Amino acid sequence: MSLPTTMRAVEISEPGGPEVLRLCERPVPTPQAGEIVIRVAYAGVNRPDALQRAGSYAPPKGASDLPGLEAAGEVVAAGPGAGWSVGDQVCALLPGGGYAEYVATPGAHALPIPDGMDLKQAACLPETFFTVWSNVFMRGGLQAGERFLVHGGSSGIGTTAIQLAHAFGARVFATAGSDDKCAACTRLGAERAINYRDEDFVDILRAEGGANLILDMVGGDYLPRNVKALGDDGRLVQIAFLQGPKVALNFAHVMMRRLTITGSTLRPQSDQAKAAITEALRDRVWPLLSAGRIAPVMDSEFPLENAADAHARMESSAHIGKIVLAV
Repeated sequence: MSLPTTMRAVEISEPGGPEVLRLCERPVPTPQAGEIVIRVAYAGVNRPDALQRAGSYAPPKGASDLPGLEAAGEVVAAGPGAGWSVGDQVCALLPGGGYAEYVATPGAHALPIPDGMDLKQAACLPETFFTVWSNVFMRGGLQAGERFLVHGGSSGIGTTAIQLAHAFGARVFATAGSDDKCAACTRLGAERAINYRDEDFVDILRAEGGANLILDMVGGDYLPRNVKALGDDGRLVQIAFLQGPKVALNFAHVMMRRLTITGSTLRPQSDQAKAAITEALRDRVWPLLSAGRIAPVMDSEFPLENAADAHARMESSAHIGKIVLAV
């Protein structure tokens, strides 16, 4: 297959707000050993993209400077040992570069399109499903019957975490900022959705015996409140800090109640670590997607050249579920 030498892409002209995203022309990437090049149909829009745009989340060494951490499309080139063939349709976790017509990524980080799912839906899977599976199940060790609290339940991460935790038998609680968002959480499998503007999640979880596991991306003053909301031997997994990473915390409570506080970021992890997550998703989660038991929640679609509008939508926090760019 003969590929063009240049492509349309969206770059970050300088650190700043959504308006710094601009359409540009870039060389089409060439696959290295173990890599595939995908002709992008849709790219997912995620909070880390906005952090990179603002200048607070630099790409790893060797990664594209273009934003975009997930995409779906057709394999148009493959390096030696990539494990995919030209013409295969895939969705993939990306080191960067998804806001473009073509993107290169390790073949070991790509997955087939689940049965019955289109490319737009599939583009919403990698970033959130990799993040939720690795933090809730691999790091957090969620088990059937446990009480699980996810903050930001109507976000892409939240809607994914609710569905997966419910599918694997956990009791799911979620926080969200409006009655409509809370209703969306309960439709997805949360037994209790907590409007944080009206109710205190600490009181609600303590009345249930405390959370066994909390997934948090808020940070700030949520950290000591999360510690109070945990039951004895509970685990807190931190994946972001929308309200900041620094706070005063009395660690005596952590020690006396045998709590575990951990966390991770996905993008800086090794290719081998991401490949292990890929295999776990293929074995444990992709059958659920193909069977229609879980599915990405879609909010809105924007054309590639309107990436700034997509970022503005995401940062307004008005969305429920995932935002995509049509390439």
